[in-house]
Order: sequence, then C-alpha cells, then structure tokens
Amino acid sequence: MKRIVSCLLIVLLALLCAGCRTEPAPTEPLLEDAWIRSLPPGMKMTAGFGTLTNVTGAPIELVGFDSNAFQDVSLHLTEKADDGMSSMREIDSYTLQPGDALAMEPGGYHLMLMGPLTNMAPGIIVNLDVTAADGRVFRFDVRVEKR
Repeated sequence: MKRIVSCLLIVLLALLCAGCRTEPAPTEPLLEDAWIRSLPPGMKMTAGFGTLTNVTGAPIELVGFDSNAFQDVSLHLTEKADDGMSSMREIDSYTLQPGDALAMEPGGYHLMLMGPLTNMAPGIIVNLDVTAADGRVFRFDVRVEKR
C-alpha cells in the first residue's frame, strides 16, 4: 500500500509540475507573409515585403540587411510629397520595441534589392539576413513571387 501511495504522489507531482513549465522567450523576430517581387531578365532591382515582428522581450535595432542573391539590400520608405509626387529614402536603422511590427508593403517601408545575382523567377527561395545593432544576424528564407 505504501508503494502505491508513493507512486501516486510521484505521478501527481509530475502532473502539477508539467503545468508550471514555461517555454523560453523567443530570441529572434518573426518574419511573416514575406515575398520578393519577381523580375524579368535584365532588370537590376526589385523589392521585398512582409511583416517583421519583435516577439522577444527586448528592443531590436535593425541596422543592416543582406542576401546571397543580391549585391545590395537596404530598407527604404516611400513617401508622398504634398504635390503628390512619391520619393524613396533609405532608412539607416529601425528599432522594433517588444511587440512592435514593421510592415513592409508596396508604397511604404520595403526592402530594396539591387543587382540580382541569379534569375529572380517565381518560386525561387532567397536567403535574407537582418543584422541587429548588437551584432546578431537573423536569417529568413523568402520566396520570389509574381504579384
């Protein structure tokens, strides 16, 4: 009888402790709905889109972008002037507070991808590296799409 009670206590404690476990906090941002606009042969630039969300518990300052499929990658913002003309400017750094998201979409923030090193046909997967000010590099796989 003593052995049965001991086994039941062990099982009960294991069940209680299982509810106490917490998952470690994420250490990397999350990139969702990411895509790169496909290019006809000969074109020298395209754009990348998606939503980068800081799911960690600390701010992340984004300071660089890179890809093995392009000569240069940078964050840009399209702005519309009072006269209706649009212009783009490069963004040197962007800080994501915990829970914040950077929506990259046509007509707003987006990645400028210059000098493709391969054919940017729909379906190709491109590596995208995002560098934080603290030196961490976050790697994402992004699909080329025709939209």
